Amino acid sequence: MSRIDYPAFSHAHADSLLATLNDAQLRRHLVVHDAFDATSIRAWIDGKIAANALPGCRVRIVCIDGETAGWCGIQRDDDGHEIAIVLSPRFWGHGIAIFKTLIRWAAELGHREVRFHLLETRREYAALRRMARTVSTSTLLGRRFTTYVFTVDTPPGPD
Repeated sequence: MSRIDYPAFSHAHADSLLATLNDAQLRRHLVVHDAFDATSIRAWIDGKIAANALPGCRVRIVCIDGETAGWCGIQRDDDGHEIAIVLSPRFWGHGIAIFKTLIRWAAELGHREVRFHLLETRREYAALRRMARTVSTSTLLGRRFTTYVFTVDTPPGPD
């Protein structure tokens, strides 16, 4: 079983995040933006640190077995709070464990519901559909997303 850690962005190694976030396979599933460079990744990290400081938010780096795998978090969106999971393709199989952690964090932070927006390039996930209160299509930043809305009442059981 892999060990998953969630260090704060204040401990970020920009070079490892740069490589992960510029991965071509991953970028196909993100809203279009310029590739990161040494300057823009630092500004992006600072933005995640600022987002983490907002009430009801928790944004972290994801490290799997000691390696930077991506980032995740609970952050503001237009309708309240969303969960986000962005992982290097090598670690995509760990998404459900990270999702469960995020739902647990949402309960700790006192949220009643959270949204999970997956870009149209992603397939629909039957497991997410079963857990979601509602599933709809939404448009954000000019792109179509499948939006899953999850009710948060008590943390899920152990992983």
